[in-house]
Amino acid sequence: MKFKDYYEILGVSKDATEGEIKRAYRKLARKYHPDVSKEPDAEARFKEIGEAYAVLKDPEKRVAYDQLGRGAHPGEEFTPPPGWEAGFEFSGGFGGDGAEQFSDFFESLFGGGRRRYAGAGFHERPGRDHHAKILISLEDSYHGATRTITLQVPTLTPDGHVQTRQRTLNVTIPKGIAEGQTIRLAGQGAPGSGGQPAGDLYLEVAFQPHRLFRVEGRDIYLELPITPWEAALGAKVKVPTLGGKVDVKIPRGAKSGQKLRLRGRGLPGRPAGDQYVELKLVTPVPRRPEDEALYRKMAEQMPLNPRAALEA
Repeated sequence: MKFKDYYEILGVSKDATEGEIKRAYRKLARKYHPDVSKEPDAEARFKEIGEAYAVLKDPEKRVAYDQLGRGAHPGEEFTPPPGWEAGFEFSGGFGGDGAEQFSDFFESLFGGGRRRYAGAGFHERPGRDHHAKILISLEDSYHGATRTITLQVPTLTPDGHVQTRQRTLNVTIPKGIAEGQTIRLAGQGAPGSGGQPAGDLYLEVAFQPHRLFRVEGRDIYLELPITPWEAALGAKVKVPTLGGKVDVKIPRGAKSGQKLRLRGRGLPGRPAGDQYVELKLVTPVPRRPEDEALYRKMAEQMPLNPRAALEA
């Protein structure tokens, strides 16, 4: 997927005001509208212009796009990093602007939006719900925690420029919360009008990368290096879990890639997840003549053809 420079597409500077963006869009939309334009690529250009405008007219999308695109160049291969949108607060989510009709680039950034509020009249209506994604540690999910988080809230200045303000909140992270679940902060969304209540703030949880573990649902996975003699003879080793180190028995004759299950050692829940220990055989490199002699003796005393099945 290639990076799109929406400012270049509309022919505006990166500090363009809301009015400048709107005027540029209207001018280009008239020029390339398929019903009137004689340009050979009018339909494709019209669609591209509409996509750029859908992002840059929206302060929330624009701020997120600006941060994501720092250092990126038009036409170069580009993949949004995991969790790139974490820390931004949005009124109702990214979606709602026809992500399905725009490019894969737009879809990868702003597709799958949440439903926006459409309710009572203009003068009396509850405040909109706001949404944000936050990154937490696996340990905070396992134990539960209270953390201070800072969100970036995109706003529009009176002269039409986009800026962000910071919002700091104390958040209770429930024990066992899984990736993709949300934490609801009642009344922390947009204020209501006409005496109506404020909306809520929904924090979608994602996990920070962990140096040891990976997560699938509530299950935790750990790659455990073992020696050939531990695999051959069996052993008892200390294995890290989110709850601390535990003794694990390596079965005699264990194989690389074999999984051992530690029941209930994953994220808490009903039921709790498990931890899976994936064995990885690590073969020592012979560094001395004595080491090589030992390997040769093993080859003589324990002949093995691991490729026998390939020769049948």
